[in-house]
Amino acid sequence: MQLTSKIHEADDFVAVQELFHSHGWTDGLPIVPPTADAVSACLEWGMLAPDQLIGVEPVRDRPITAEKLAINAVMAGCLPMHFPVVVAAVTAMLQPEFLLHGATTSTGGCAILLVINGPIRLELNTSPTFNALGSSDRATMVIGRALRLILINVLDVKPGGIDRSTLGHPGKISYCLAEDEENSPFKPLHVDLGFAEEDSVVTVIGAEAPHSVIFSGDGDDPDSYKYLLNILAVGLANAATNNATLTSGSAVVVLNPDHANLLAASGLDRQLIAEELYNRCKIDTEELRRLVPNFAGGQEATGDRYAFTGPEQILILVAGGGGLYSMVMPSWCAGAHKNSPSSVVVESEFVCEVPGLAALTES
Repeated sequence: MQLTSKIHEADDFVAVQELFHSHGWTDGLPIVPPTADAVSACLEWGMLAPDQLIGVEPVRDRPITAEKLAINAVMAGCLPMHFPVVVAAVTAMLQPEFLLHGATTSTGGCAILLVINGPIRLELNTSPTFNALGSSDRATMVIGRALRLILINVLDVKPGGIDRSTLGHPGKISYCLAEDEENSPFKPLHVDLGFAEEDSVVTVIGAEAPHSVIFSGDGDDPDSYKYLLNILAVGLANAATNNATLTSGSAVVVLNPDHANLLAASGLDRQLIAEELYNRCKIDTEELRRLVPNFAGGQEATGDRYAFTGPEQILILVAGGGGLYSMVMPSWCAGAHKNSPSSVVVESEFVCEVPGLAALTES
C-alpha cells in the first residue's frame, strides 16, 4: 500500500517520543509509533485507500483523508479492528448538525463524547459497566484518544489556538463509552435513533465533563421515580450550567442500570424520560437575576426559562455499575448555535492480520 505522508526515522522508542513531542503531535502522553505497516493495517481493515476522502471540515475547508486518520489512530494505541469506529466517528463529527467548529473552539470546555452501540461493542470487548467513563477497557480509551489526536494533528485544534477552552476537562484526552444494552430496560440508543438493531452505530455529541447525580429511592414509594427525574433535571439545568443560563444545545444523561430500571418500572421509555426531563429543566428568571444577572435576559424577562428547545435535545443512555450514581453532561454552547448529536453506522466487515512495524509516518 502506497502511503503519501512524510517518512521520519528515529533510533529507538524514546527518540520517537521526543520527535513527536517536539513537533507538537501528541496530547502529552506517549504514542505508539505510526509505522507504515501499522498504518497500512488499519487502512486494509477498513478497506480504505490512503487517499480516500472521509470528509471536509466545513469552516476551514480542510480535507480529511483515511491515511491521516489511520496515522493518528495508531498513535493513540488503536488496533486495526478499532479503526472503522474512528472513521465513523469522524464522519459523524463532520455532519452539519454536530457543529464541529463550535465544539472545538468553545471557551466552555467542550469535549467530543463518543457513544458506541450495536454488535461492535461485543466484537471490541468494550466494558460498559463499572467505571464506564473511566479506564474501563482498551477499545473505548484508544478510540476516544484517537479522536483527540485527529483534532490536534489533522485539524490543528490546539490549546490557545483554535481550542479556546478556558479550563477544559479530562474528556479532552479520551471521552468514549459503549452503551450497556444487555442491562438496559430500554431499546438500544441507536434503535431509538432510527437504526436497525443489528447495526453498529457511533453517536457523537459535544459535552461538558460528567456531573454526578446521586439518588437513592424508596422502592415502596410510587413517586420515587419522580424524585429521580427531579434531581436529574437539577444536574442538567442548574443555574451554573450553560443550558439554564444560555438555553443551549443538546445534553446527555447516563443512567446506571438501577436508575434506568426504576424509571422503566414506572412505565417510562427513553422518549417519555426525555419529555419529563424537558418539562423539569427550567429555571425562573427571577432566580437567574439573583444568581447570574448578566445571563437573566434583562429586567423585561419574566417567567420560566426552559433549558432546551425540545425533548429531542436530551440524549439518554444506560451504562455503569448499579448503585446511587448516574451522570449528566450539560451542553457547551449558547444562543443560536445548537449542537446536536450525530450518528453514523460503522462499516466493519473485513478481517486481516496485523503486520509488523516498519518506518514511521508523519501525523
